[in-house]
Amino acid sequence: MMQRMSESQGRTVLVTGASRGIGAACALGCARAGWDVAVNYARDAIAAERVAREVRALGRRAIHVQADVADEPALLAMFARIDAELPPLRGLVNNAGVVDAMARVDQTTLARLERMFAINVFGSFLCAREAIRRMSTKHRGTIAGLPAGGGQGGAIVNLSSVAAKLGGPGWYVDYAASKGAIDTFTVGLAREVAAEGIRVNAVRPGIIDTDIHASGGQPDRAHQSASLIPMQRPGTADEVAEAVVWLLSDAARYATGAIIDVSGGR
Repeated sequence: MMQRMSESQGRTVLVTGASRGIGAACALGCARAGWDVAVNYARDAIAAERVAREVRALGRRAIHVQADVADEPALLAMFARIDAELPPLRGLVNNAGVVDAMARVDQTTLARLERMFAINVFGSFLCAREAIRRMSTKHRGTIAGLPAGGGQGGAIVNLSSVAAKLGGPGWYVDYAASKGAIDTFTVGLAREVAAEGIRVNAVRPGIIDTDIHASGGQPDRAHQSASLIPMQRPGTADEVAEAVVWLLSDAARYATGAIIDVSGGR
């Protein structure tokens, strides 16, 4: 029979970019599944606090903690606060990410590329690095005064995108390329830490009805693109979150290196 960690023991999941959209849905889904939650945000403290309050209303502990995941000192401070205020970290959802205005490759600037990859790729690497240092069952001494390894294991779920398969031509090849990097990162990291009690998987959403499209200058893109989707509708943040929560759970205990499409068939 599957065993689950008792709520009295406590387990924490960090969800990056959790003040809105898929991240917020993941935070709440994790709370319903018995996780305490660190709600990361970059700018909108009010929205992040609202998500944390909703987690607490579900009977779980929560903090909202600011950090741009591309800013290593801020990221390290975030993990230190999680260590101090919540139960041991056992889960990570690498959700924080950005898109940009529609542009061809011959219109792309270096500044745009640096921002895209710093947040979407480098931030995911850095968060995973810190999570592994806390979760790994292999002891490696100390790092920054904290144990590195000797943990109880855990699970990491990376948010990719179906754009990684489709390439994003005429829209945002740079975004698609950053998510292609996440796919490769997921497979490689899963194999690297499989014997250390850590599972690493990814979810590839398709066109999801969230306000991330507005940040790319196309607030109505999800519904305007319905005809491109075999199911003829955009997905919801909750539908993506359900896949993420499953991958974090003991029900997925033999799944690692997997990439699940939640895309309506796209």
